[in-house]
Order: sequence, then structure tokens, then C-alpha cells
Amino acid sequence: MGFPKGFLWGGATAANQCEGGFDIDGRGLANVDLCPAGKDRNAVITGEMKMFEFDDEHFYPAKRGIDFYHHYKEDIKLFAEMGFKVYRMSIAWSRIFPKGDEETPNEKGLEFYENIFKECRKYNIEPLVTITHFDCPMHLIKNYGGWRNRKLIDFYKNLCKVIFTRYKGLVKYWITFNEINMILHAPFMGAGICFEEGENKEKIKYQAAHNELVASAEATKIAHEIDPENKVGCMFAAGSTYPYSCNPEDVWKALQTDRESYFFIDIQVFGKYPNYSLKELERKNLLPDITPEDLKVLKKNTVDFVAFSYYNSRCAVADSEKIKTAEGNLFVSAKNPYLAYSEWGWPIDPLGLRITLNEIYDRYRIPMFIVENGLGAVDTPDENGFIKDDYRIDYLREHIKAMKDAVELDGVELMGYTTWAPIDLVSAGSGQMKKRYGFIYVDLDDEGKGTFERRKKKSFEWYREVIASNGENLG
Repeated sequence: MGFPKGFLWGGATAANQCEGGFDIDGRGLANVDLCPAGKDRNAVITGEMKMFEFDDEHFYPAKRGIDFYHHYKEDIKLFAEMGFKVYRMSIAWSRIFPKGDEETPNEKGLEFYENIFKECRKYNIEPLVTITHFDCPMHLIKNYGGWRNRKLIDFYKNLCKVIFTRYKGLVKYWITFNEINMILHAPFMGAGICFEEGENKEKIKYQAAHNELVASAEATKIAHEIDPENKVGCMFAAGSTYPYSCNPEDVWKALQTDRESYFFIDIQVFGKYPNYSLKELERKNLLPDITPEDLKVLKKNTVDFVAFSYYNSRCAVADSEKIKTAEGNLFVSAKNPYLAYSEWGWPIDPLGLRITLNEIYDRYRIPMFIVENGLGAVDTPDENGFIKDDYRIDYLREHIKAMKDAVELDGVELMGYTTWAPIDLVSAGSGQMKKRYGFIYVDLDDEGKGTFERRKKKSFEWYREVIASNGENLG
């Protein structure tokens, strides 16, 4: 049995982590350009430290990324050599609309993505396009306050109309927002929000979340109107939360933690706010401004599939002072004593992927797409410059096995799987290059020094065989 015929194998990147070319061909400045590497990164991406311009004290890795802007043909050819059926990538909003609020798009930006999609089609690779992957024009942040302002809904709709029309026939799979639940954890990166002193941060985050959710529904409506063949998905950072013990208080804490993320997807799949969130938001005086028209738009324009990233499970404890903590994709949770950990302190839990797949499918009963899964690690070339990344192969093999069990044994409906990332790129969390994910090595260090040369790692041939065998040969 195994994976269905036509299963979409591939890899995923984001414009801000790989593209570079931040000031080329009319592109405007974006929030993600201004997230520096180093000690201040976390303060900036969480909206606690205002950084609206470049300075001389920080290094900004997104300025050049891995220069995909000039290497995309070479990179897509390598993806094709691995046998990719799908390539998940994102659009830089400020490349299409440099300020974000213009009526007329930047033709050079439109041409760039059209060329990428045509390059993918040349190799029979299906583009899966994230409209907004942590990407907001700085003009919209400076002049409107980012996604806290509902005016951004109309600017986003304009972007969607332009790209759905221009790329009709080239792209049919779309994701509205990357990891939409990251608004709660990295609001400047996720929604262009920077906080002022004395503001109710939680209320602002939930208003921004509401505005993005309405924008997502509007995008789904526009996509289906322009091309009925379009399939539109939502996307969140997933990973089931385990109770640290069978103490009912820990179990309740785990359920509450999962609901923080499911809240977004409940609205995008079911078309309305879930009761648990309405009650809590009312109780805490965090309920956003919701118009009757918003409720209609949400109800009528639900998504076609649920996409998610999975790097690790999480662990919740009611009394957090008693236990150690672990990192994991900007989430801090209790440290699970039954799991191994990566070099960056992220739990490694393949069975957790099967658990997560089952929980999501049981909840929503619509097709799913795993659009990020991978291991960030330091890769050390041998004397010949070759990287034997068996640790990456082991990580992916075990996760693909768990995914296969969920499909074959549990009957979950899964469209595809794109690893993060097929090529080394700048880490969203840390801003580092040495935290590598790829099957393809890029000669670049944390200071932006290097030749940008691309080289295949051992995992490149391994993944090619996985795809060729439709997941049967895992080495």
C-alpha cells in the first residue's frame, strides 16, 4: 500500500531566508530584512525592540540570503535531479508591491516569480506558493502598524488578485500565511507588529490574528473565483503537546497549549470562532473587533487543505518551576525525558509526527500537507569537501516511516511532504547559516562570507531514492 500514487514529494524554502536581492529590481524593504543575526534577533522578531532601518552594529542575513535571486535556475535544476514533484516557496510581498499599498504592481517582481514557476514547470515540478511567509512591507508597518490595522486586509486582497490572475495556469496550490500561530510567539516577524510602552500586547496580537484570518478567507474566495482549479490551504506550526505527567492539571495544560494553535485552524477550516476561544477572549477582555461581514466571509470561504510544519512535539506541565525547559521552533516547553535532542536543543520525536497527523486529521477530516520537517545541524565537510550527513538521513527516515504509518495504518489523508529545507538557508529562529537543513550545501558562513557554491551532500542521493521509490526505499 504505502503512499498514494501522485504523492507530492519535495522541499520547502522561504523568500526571506534564501532569496536575497533585497534592493534589486524595485523591491521594497520588508520586516524580515530587518531581523538581525545575533543577540538582538529575538527582541526584534518578538516586537520588543524596534528596528525599522538598517544600522552598522548588526548583520542582516536576509539581505543576501543564499542569493537564490541569481541562483534559482541552478537550484531548481538540482531539485529536479532529486525528483521533486513539488517545490514549496514563498513570494516576497515587497517585490510585487514595494510599499504594499500601491494599486499597480512592480512588473519586475512579477516577472521574477513567473520565471521561477516556468522553470519549475519545465521539470514537471508543481509550485506550492506561500503568499506571506513572515513577510510584510516596512511601509505598511511604519504607516499602518502592520497587521494590527485591518486596512492591511485590502492591501493583501490586492496582492492576491494580482498574483492569482498573473499566475493562473502556472500555480494551483497556495498557502495564505506561513505558521499563522507564530503571531503569538514572534509578532514582528509574523505580523509586522512592534509594541509601544503600555500597550495590551495580547489584545493587539489577537486583533492582528483576526485580521490575518479574514484576509486568508478573502484570499480563498478570490483564488476560487479566478481559477476554480486553485487549492488553498492554511498553515500552522504543529506538534502535539503531551502532558508531562498523568496529573490532570498537566493534561489540562497540554490541551490548553494545543488549543492556542488549533484556534487559528479551527476558524480557517470550520469558518467560525470556536466556543473555547470566544469564552477565553471575552473573559480576558481580548476579543478583537469583529464585524458581521467578517463572520460571513469566514463562514463562506474555508480552506481546501491543512498544511503544517512539524519539527518536534511539545510537553506541558502545570507547575513550570519544577522542570527543565526545551526549545523548539520558537516554542518553549517542558523537557521530555524520553526524547533525544538536536544540537539546538529541539526534541527529536518521529512518533510525535504520527500522533500529530492523527490528531489533526481526527479534528478536521480534510486533506493535510506536511510542508516543513527537517533537522538543523552543523555540517562539517571531509577532506574532499563532502558532507556525510547520516544524522540528517536518520532523522528524516524515521519521520517518513512515522508518516507512512499514519497513511497506511491509520488512514490519514495526506497530499504531500516537503522537507525543510532542500538547500541550506538562513535560519528563521537564529539567523545563522551554520544551522543547516539542506541536501545541498551552500558555501556561506554566519557572517555572510563564502562563495555561494552549491554542493550535494550524502542525503541528496538518499532523498532522490526515497522519491523515486515513492517512500518505499528508505535506505
